[in-house]
Amino acid sequence: MTTAPEIVLGVTGSIAAYKAGDLVRALRDEGYTVSCIMTQRATRFIAPTTLQALSERKVHTDLFDPEDPQILHTAIAEHAKLILVVPATANIIGKFANGLADDLLSCILLAAKAKILIAPAMNVHMWQHPIVQRNVTMLKRLGVRFIGPEVGKLVCGYEAIGHLAAPEEIVRMVKQWTPPNPPHPLVTSTAAQRPKRSQAASKSSRSSSGKRKARR
Repeated sequence: MTTAPEIVLGVTGSIAAYKAGDLVRALRDEGYTVSCIMTQRATRFIAPTTLQALSERKVHTDLFDPEDPQILHTAIAEHAKLILVVPATANIIGKFANGLADDLLSCILLAAKAKILIAPAMNVHMWQHPIVQRNVTMLKRLGVRFIGPEVGKLVCGYEAIGHLAAPEEIVRMVKQWTPPNPPHPLVTSTAAQRPKRSQAASKSSRSSSGKRKARR
């Protein structure tokens, strides 16, 4: 049974969703386990099988799973050490800020007691809209952390704020907020730690001892 910190990665319907694969790989390299939750719109940008292969875990896309006897959203929320939403659209930010839960990811966010980190990605005018900014401020007051967005080249053609934070920056913040478990030290026996005398040294010692006895 793994003791690695459990991260739940929520992927929403932004063009930046394709970067989720790099993020999953980087998090696993740092010693985290990653469970991916995708909204239906996210599957338009990256296939669930891609994230399933990289995380080596089933990717969930629906609130109801007939093959799983658990109440899915509460079971996932309960085991998470950190919930990441990358990329986060204005839609998921608005749902969370206003207590709406109509799909798996939004239900997990409301059921979670874990830390939550959101990395927005959207058009500059959407990000700067007063309603979006109000929702972000509300979530920050509740203890939710945000990383980005950054200034960069957007799909709409603008060079402006709205670009997803770099995966390496997201991983750095994850490590600061929820450090990975340190590697277990190699335990060896006391006997194994003692230096062994060479056969030549042992023979020399016995020979010297024999000569001393002969002189007596």
